[in-house]
Amino acid sequence: MEEVEPAPLPIRDLAGFLAVALIRRFHFMTFSSSHMPPVNRRRGLFIFLVVAYIGMWAAMSPLLVSGYRRGDAREETGVLEQVCIAAAMLAPALAAILVVRCVERSGRVRDTLALRWTKPWGRAARACLMAFVVPAGLTTAALVISTFAGRYPFDGVHWHGLGTWAAAAVLNMLVSLPLFFGEELGWQGYLFPRLARDGDRRSPIRAYAVTGAAFALWHLPTLLMGGQYPGRPWYVSVPAMLVSCLLILPVFTWLRLRSGSVVPAVIGHAFVSSVSVEMVTEFADSKAALDPLHMSMAGWPGWIVTGAFVAFLTLTGRLQPSFYTARNVHQPASIRRP
Repeated sequence: MEEVEPAPLPIRDLAGFLAVALIRRFHFMTFSSSHMPPVNRRRGLFIFLVVAYIGMWAAMSPLLVSGYRRGDAREETGVLEQVCIAAAMLAPALAAILVVRCVERSGRVRDTLALRWTKPWGRAARACLMAFVVPAGLTTAALVISTFAGRYPFDGVHWHGLGTWAAAAVLNMLVSLPLFFGEELGWQGYLFPRLARDGDRRSPIRAYAVTGAAFALWHLPTLLMGGQYPGRPWYVSVPAMLVSCLLILPVFTWLRLRSGSVVPAVIGHAFVSSVSVEMVTEFADSKAALDPLHMSMAGWPGWIVTGAFVAFLTLTGRLQPSFYTARNVHQPASIRRP
């Protein structure tokens, strides 16, 4: 029988095959840590947490020693407080870089921690816009709930000057953006991907729980000084912060997963910690007392709206890393369509 020579692979099919291979390889390099020996991974996780926590306590030690306490949500932070906070926020990123470079030796820091810009540019712009829109929507919904519950002293929307305030708030957020890279390169760039390694169906659940708890307890020095919950004792502020972080962390992770970059997560975190807080003050009666536990993203109104949004993300599979892997891998198929 005459042998039939196999037909050459069409150029467009070959291009699609290579694209799939490159996407899989790129995803494996930048998110999965399953190729890393378990002992090395555990050592890296331990060193990361130790360095990040020591860095936080060391940065906050001048305030702790001086007996600083924040008793009012409207209280402005002084120069020393701002310096200590800035130093503390850089600790997770420094810990992650140290581990990647000196302990795991797992490749380029930029690739390993997803410190890259999403491409094409249109997709990057949409990802960054989503990092603004979602926190803004959640904050607004939380304030509406708190207002109807009678816990937020809503003073109306003062349209005159609203644009100026919004521009100033966003500008302040952008100025502080490098500090939030300091946090998210640690939590979203390093810790979550290490915990959500491939091959274990329970890994994502464990990753969200452990990363959220580590994120919350890392704030313990500031909580002891009334940072997030002014005037509240530690046995109220610590559990409240734990709930807040366990709920908001999946939102930041979703922003990171859908874009393949930590940049949208950084923007989302910066919005929640700056603009969202300023929204509470801006729309409230200037003479009324403000209690974040009852009127902010860090309080029960925020827990309700964030919990509902996280439930939506969970039910639609958007909190599973595999959701985005499958979508990216099958993307070249559309290129092959006539």
